[in-house]
Amino acid sequence: MARVRIIPVLLMSKGGLYKTIRFQNAKYVGDPINSVKIFNEKQADEIILLDFLASKEKRGIDFSKIEEIAGEAFMPMAYGGAIKNFEDAKRVFDCGFEKVVLNSILFSDIALIQKIASVYGSQSVVGSIDTKKNILGKYRAYALSANLNTGKEPVEWAALLEKSGVGEIMINAIDRDGTWLGYDE
Repeated sequence: MARVRIIPVLLMSKGGLYKTIRFQNAKYVGDPINSVKIFNEKQADEIILLDFLASKEKRGIDFSKIEEIAGEAFMPMAYGGAIKNFEDAKRVFDCGFEKVVLNSILFSDIALIQKIASVYGSQSVVGSIDTKKNILGKYRAYALSANLNTGKEPVEWAALLEKSGVGEIMINAIDRDGTWLGYDE
């Protein structure tokens, strides 16, 4: 039987860590460096750091902060948030991250996946899909911190991301975020 991997997802904004419920009501919960140190001690397999409001707020990446955070980690790290082009991704890798997590940008520039994968490999590109049921009970993919319904069906979107070269797909169930209700089956 395969071992379950422990991969915490840290939601960062403007240098602090936050907890959300259904992608809303962000509450400050602490410093990302302290959290990374705790996950070092707990021997997490990987950490995903997401600047979850950066694209929505049209902010750039705080490269000095993410480099500081990556410098504290004893495990592989992935970063997502406000990656708009290959140069942003390159700088994230240069800060010490092994993977980039792409979401909102893919709805306007899906070719970015191949640009990154051709240099760093598909294993270094994670396609993130935020999903939510509509009033008809059908799932749709969302962007910009769940503020934009793209109209895309998540399974079809995931297949397109895979075909485009992502090495991993990360699914985020908006209605389950922060609720402690478990997976959306």
